[in-house]
Amino acid sequence: MAGLGFFLCFLGWMNLCDGTETTGLFPGVFAYGDSVVDQGNNNGIITLAKANFEPYGKDFAGGIPTGRFSNGKTPPDLIAEELNVKYAVPAFLDPNLTSGDLLTGVSFASGGCGFDPMTSRLASAIPLSTQLKFLKQYKRKAIAMVGSRRADTIVNDSLHLVVVGTDDLVNTYFTLGALRLRYNVSEYTDYIASRASDFVRELHETGARRIALFGVPPVGCLPSQRTLAGGPERQCNDEYNEAARLLNSKLSNVVDSRASSPATKTHDRGCCGTGLIEVTPLCNVYSETCGDDSEYVFWDSYHPTEMAYRIIVRQLLRRYVRRFF
Repeated sequence: MAGLGFFLCFLGWMNLCDGTETTGLFPGVFAYGDSVVDQGNNNGIITLAKANFEPYGKDFAGGIPTGRFSNGKTPPDLIAEELNVKYAVPAFLDPNLTSGDLLTGVSFASGGCGFDPMTSRLASAIPLSTQLKFLKQYKRKAIAMVGSRRADTIVNDSLHLVVVGTDDLVNTYFTLGALRLRYNVSEYTDYIASRASDFVRELHETGARRIALFGVPPVGCLPSQRTLAGGPERQCNDEYNEAARLLNSKLSNVVDSRASSPATKTHDRGCCGTGLIEVTPLCNVYSETCGDDSEYVFWDSYHPTEMAYRIIVRQLLRRYVRRFF
């Protein structure tokens, strides 16, 4: 089985071994990037990349769709929960955001975003450059609430998740023929890695110190890509997976750690609809869903289920060495 595994490249390191007390390690959790960590920021912008309608969110608190691209919690929520920071990480643009939620971390991410600015434009997503501006706005709000020293401590000591790159490969490079004529895979992944380096540097300059840069999963095994690029048998696309592997190697020349595949039964299709192609608008209130989504790696044809995320997050948090401290 081709796994979902996420690769990690940490600028600081974290070791959360079994039994380690996690309360107080981080004052907050922040997220930047794409739909994996978009907690609802796309709800209020004009884009097709939305998930604020049923059946999305059916297993989240109250069964209400919040804009998270899954059936329930997403990685920021699960990491904040495991670190005993809070139950869930809200979207920065949530109109109901409370001061308490603000001070313990938010997500600035936007579904459809990429390191390549073209990726964000194609999806009408909030680009990383604007997400950095959101962080600066956040700091001004935090200073007004708790003063500059405390605000700086929150940003400095919190965990900052950067999850982006999948859409660069799937929705930009392998979709736009003209781009493939301009760059080969090695050249394009060089470009994406350079953009990633620039973003992390700017994030650091803005005050973030504990930064976790996630690599991309084997994109050729996403159910949608099996359907669109896997041939009649819907096999994993080896070319796409090799591009993901190459990008991950460039994102980290030192760390190349991988979570094991989630121990769920169905991995070649999503839970929503046929599971072959449905995502965002095609996964909607009229779509039938599987009987037990905990048996599925994917919720729709692109995004994992809460159960798959939970398995991966726990594996990763147990594995990494605490050198943030």
